[in-house]
Amino acid sequence: MLKINKKFKVACVQMNSRDNIDYNIFSAKKKIHYALKKGANLVVLPENAIYMNKNNKDYIFSSFTENCHPGVIAMKNIAKELNIWILLGSANIKFKKKIYNRSILIGCDGKIKKRYDKIHLFSAKLPNGSVYDENKYIDPGQNISLHKLPWGVLGMTICYDLRFPYLFRKLAMKGADFISVPSAFTKFTGNLHWHSLLKARAIENGCYIFAAAQNGRHSGGRETFGHSLIVDPWGKVLGDIGSKDKVLIKEIDLQQVLLARTSIPSLKHSRKI
Repeated sequence: MLKINKKFKVACVQMNSRDNIDYNIFSAKKKIHYALKKGANLVVLPENAIYMNKNNKDYIFSSFTENCHPGVIAMKNIAKELNIWILLGSANIKFKKKIYNRSILIGCDGKIKKRYDKIHLFSAKLPNGSVYDENKYIDPGQNISLHKLPWGVLGMTICYDLRFPYLFRKLAMKGADFISVPSAFTKFTGNLHWHSLLKARAIENGCYIFAAAQNGRHSGGRETFGHSLIVDPWGKVLGDIGSKDKVLIKEIDLQQVLLARTSIPSLKHSRKI
């Protein structure tokens, strides 16, 4: 039976990923080493950590099968070498002639423990004129993903999923103590909604939120919001990187999940309507 420890340290890595796989792998490795030195047990990387697309067509160039993906291979090797858990926020994965935006959880033995394919794809024309259409080249996932870590149960989401509270409620109802939200939130929408949505998802479900984010200007002119956050089950922001090139590390206390859910038992009061 898996022993559950009540406390552990999580690191949310903020990145400014480029359209250069080798550069991004090097940057991620450097920050994972730093997180380990600071006592982190789990490192969460952002969406598109290994490659930030210049445009929609670039999805094809940046996609690999999982076994051949250089970013996946590198993260598996470093997880085993450092004896640390790594959540590769997302990478473009080819599977049966389709491309998925996939979040991959890698154990400290270097083996993949869980996968999550982004369910809600971002297709929108924003008031500032920016146009995004993930649906053009990416296929949506169909299933939720959870995995029992040595410290509790992790639920997995990606970026735009944040706007769909029923997904987070389903993860919480299935036992998630903390939920990962690796993201590349646009600067425009991030200024308006990022903090509010993350705090709401934590409060609604009495869980921790680990939101590692992309930050700054990227190839193709895309600009992301940054502000990687760790939010506790009461909606308190434990740390906010802002627009800095940093790693956010905080101690997580599983007892706070139990306290929040027993004090305000909204999960037990959920009704199908």
